Amino acid sequence: MEVMNAIVEAGLAGEEGASVAGLTRKLRKPVVAAANKMVYIHHAPIRVWHWVNAAAFVVLLLTGVQIRFAGRLNLFSLEEAIHLHNYVGFMVISNYFLWLLYNLGSGQIRLYLPNPRGMARKIKEQVVYYTYGIFRGDPNPHQVTPEDKFNVMQQQTYAIIMFALIPLQMATGLFLWEIKRFENYINFMGGVRIVNLLHVSLFFFFAAFLIGHIYLATLGHTPLAHIKAMFTGYEEE
Repeated sequence: MEVMNAIVEAGLAGEEGASVAGLTRKLRKPVVAAANKMVYIHHAPIRVWHWVNAAAFVVLLLTGVQIRFAGRLNLFSLEEAIHLHNYVGFMVISNYFLWLLYNLGSGQIRLYLPNPRGMARKIKEQVVYYTYGIFRGDPNPHQVTPEDKFNVMQQQTYAIIMFALIPLQMATGLFLWEIKRFENYINFMGGVRIVNLLHVSLFFFFAAFLIGHIYLATLGHTPLAHIKAMFTGYEEE
C-alpha cells in the first residue's frame, strides 16, 4: 500500500511539474509576441496622401528637369513637359490642402510641432544615433507611438517643409504659371528672376530631400520595414 501511495504521489508530482512547465512555456509566448508587437501609426488618409504626393513629386522633378534643361534632355517635348508639370502641380496643391484640412480636423497637426521641452537633449541624442549609434546597432532613442511618431529632428524638418517650403514652392509655381495675372505679387517678391530663382532652388532642395528621405526610410528594423508601414499603417514596436 505504501508503495502504491508513493507511485501515485510521484505521478501527481510529475503531472504538476508538467503543468508548471507548460504554464511557463505559455507565459513566455506573450513576451516574444510583445517584442514584435505591431502598432497602428499611419492612418489611411495620410498613407494615400503620402503615395500620391510621392508619385506627383517624381513627375514634377522629371518635368522640371526637362523644362530647365530643354536643350540638353529629351525626356518629353517641352510643350508636354510644361502641360504635365502644370497639371500635376495643381494636383499637389489640392493634395496639400486636403492634408492640411485632415490634420487640422483630426488634431494630428500636433505631431508636426516640436515640444521645446528637452529639445536640445533630444536633438543631440538623434544626431549621435544617426552619425554613430546606428552603425553600432544601438536602438533609436525615439520610441515611435501613435501620439509621438516623429523624433524631434523629423518634426523640425517636416514643420519647415510642410508649413514654409512647400507653400513657397506652390506660390512661386503658381506665379510663374500666369505671370501677368500675378504680376503685382511677383513685383512684390522682387521680380520674375527672383521668383524663378526661388522655385528652381526649391526644386533642387526637394530632389535632394527625396534621396535622403528614401535612405532614411531604409533604417528600420529591416530595410523595408518603414516602407511597408506606409502601405499597411503598422510599425513594429
